[in-house]
Amino acid sequence: MQLVSYIITHTQLPGTSVKNTVELLNDGSTIPFISRYRKERTGNLDEVQIGDIVKYKEQFETLEKRKITILKALEDQDVLSAELRQKIEATQDITTLEDIYLPFKKSRKTKAETARKNGLEPLAKIIMSQNASDVDSIAHKYIKGDISSAEDALEGARHIISEWINERTDVRNNIRQQLERFAIISTKVVKSKKDDEAAQKFRDYFEWEESLSRIPSHRLLAILRAEKEGFIKAKITIDDEKALFKIEDRIIKSRNACASQIQLAIQDAYKRLLFPSLSNEALQNAKEKADASAITVFAKNLKQLLLGSPLGEKRVLAIDPGFRTGCKIVCLDAQGNLKHNETIYPHPPKSDAIGAMKKISSLAEAYQIEAIAIGNGTASRETEALIRKVHFKNDIQVFVVSEAGASIYSASKIAREEFPNYDVTVRGSVSIGRRLQDPLAELVKIDAKSIGVGQYQHDVDQTKLQSELDTVVESCVNAVGVNINTASTSLLSYVSGIGPKLAENIVNYRTEHGVFKSRNAIKKVPRLGDKAFEQGAAFLRIKESKNPLDDSAVHPESYTIVEKMAKDLGKPISELIGNSTVLQKLNLPDYCSDSVGLPTLQDIIKELEKPGLDIREQAKVFTFNQNIKSITDLQEGQLLPGIVNNITNFGAFVDVGIKESGLIHVSNLSDSFVSDVNAHVSLHQQVIVKVLEVDVPRKRIQLKLHK
Repeated sequence: MQLVSYIITHTQLPGTSVKNTVELLNDGSTIPFISRYRKERTGNLDEVQIGDIVKYKEQFETLEKRKITILKALEDQDVLSAELRQKIEATQDITTLEDIYLPFKKSRKTKAETARKNGLEPLAKIIMSQNASDVDSIAHKYIKGDISSAEDALEGARHIISEWINERTDVRNNIRQQLERFAIISTKVVKSKKDDEAAQKFRDYFEWEESLSRIPSHRLLAILRAEKEGFIKAKITIDDEKALFKIEDRIIKSRNACASQIQLAIQDAYKRLLFPSLSNEALQNAKEKADASAITVFAKNLKQLLLGSPLGEKRVLAIDPGFRTGCKIVCLDAQGNLKHNETIYPHPPKSDAIGAMKKISSLAEAYQIEAIAIGNGTASRETEALIRKVHFKNDIQVFVVSEAGASIYSASKIAREEFPNYDVTVRGSVSIGRRLQDPLAELVKIDAKSIGVGQYQHDVDQTKLQSELDTVVESCVNAVGVNINTASTSLLSYVSGIGPKLAENIVNYRTEHGVFKSRNAIKKVPRLGDKAFEQGAAFLRIKESKNPLDDSAVHPESYTIVEKMAKDLGKPISELIGNSTVLQKLNLPDYCSDSVGLPTLQDIIKELEKPGLDIREQAKVFTFNQNIKSITDLQEGQLLPGIVNNITNFGAFVDVGIKESGLIHVSNLSDSFVSDVNAHVSLHQQVIVKVLEVDVPRKRIQLKLHK
């Protein structure tokens, strides 16, 4: 099977594993389901390896689709020989395929096509044979119609030769190699835009030069954005003389008059056809690599953010802080339902701090609040300071929560449907509170690109970015599991095998018939068939079900195995849950069958020992340095507590409690070489940093990670 061979070549994974995984994917299985519940079929492949199989499967299918299109086009032109068909069908990459097709993909408006219409192809062939010594006199024979001189004839012939040279795969590949190894990307500022305020963030690239093969992804994306916005001009260069010499060396085999004509044709082909096309291709390839790098960074950040520490089912008072417009307060129950909302005005211009403190105190008591969530935007520090002055009757934890994306959610269709009778400010406060209770459940409602943890995410290939982010969200949601009786449509739509339409059906069914009492009851949801149940049931949790396995990651298809284990041990299933001592008595090979092997059985035991265990850490209280209110309060050498709020390839950004985030450059993360920023810090990690440099005019802060 060509597809399987293609994937094996690119992944080096075992053939049987690839073949079986492809079969499962073709059968409609999802990556989370395959990696968790089909380990025997895949040879225990993990999500990343299965993701690679999906990637190369799609790549192969795109290649095959393009081959079919090209073969049909060649058949229509009546130029498809058996040899050409074989060459196309054997091709394993898209670049080679397009090179093969290039000679047949002509626009009627090319200079070469015009020359052909003027009958100059025979002259071009004579010149390319390199046998004629007097090409001028031969060229005179072609003077007719639009060709008024021998020079016109020679020029037309050269245009045809230029096209032939441009279509030669060996010539194209040689220039590709030179671009790959030696290309330089350089930039120049557009003088009329040099002093624009918006151009200043690109000031480093007003005059820049660097090897295209070695330029870091963030720098290339910044340069391309600056060019797109009209502040700089970028160009790619190589040693043109060397490139021309290599082409001449391949093509010119004589020293006669033909050679000088071919030399002119080579120069024309290089300047007009080869270099513009192939330098653009090289830049596009570099951009694709930069995109892939930026998407990887974004995906890692998003995963860490989605798997951020949940506070859990606690009653929360959430505050969206503000000065002039006041602080919007909401009270949420343990399930995140809105119970109360109002606005207080503790800060200027109204400055009713005492009234605000009384109100917060009374609301905390009335709604038995267990934690307070404060958005980290405008007036956040001042609001946090106010809250810490309030004397609560019970011990209440105070958290500062990232607002990134909350405004996007509050104005979204999802928020409007959830809270049709409330304005965006109330919805924003609810989002802040729920984000503390369960970051994953709340963040899936927001377009991942708006969460603010990327690196040039709006400049990369949006289709690839969306695909990667959807995969990350799906992976996180299924790794944690979802309470089907409380989950939103957004959260349910990412469950393996469910999707948006079935998620909607589940919520509608729940609203009409009440909570699901068992996993089997899920089958009653309209249009949720056997396949969707197989793919999704184990990721959906039912709290307080008669069968304790319904609140675990044990798949319903394995319930009979657990029942047999319980019977063999002479205990009810409920007494196996969390009972490691009893479970260790089992001899797992006794339970192996043709479809169930040790990997699945070991997973079952692990799950029975700690059923429904949340893989996420619990939320921890954090306090910024209360003396630091703005960038002017910072001094070199200070040690400050901070929270990592973005990770890039060149370092990590840290929130130290002021408007501007500081940068720990990759060189300041460790005293030794750092190849992966994520190996040293993680998103939302609480860290201590040392202030190295403060540039107030440019609002830049350089930090060092303090061990």
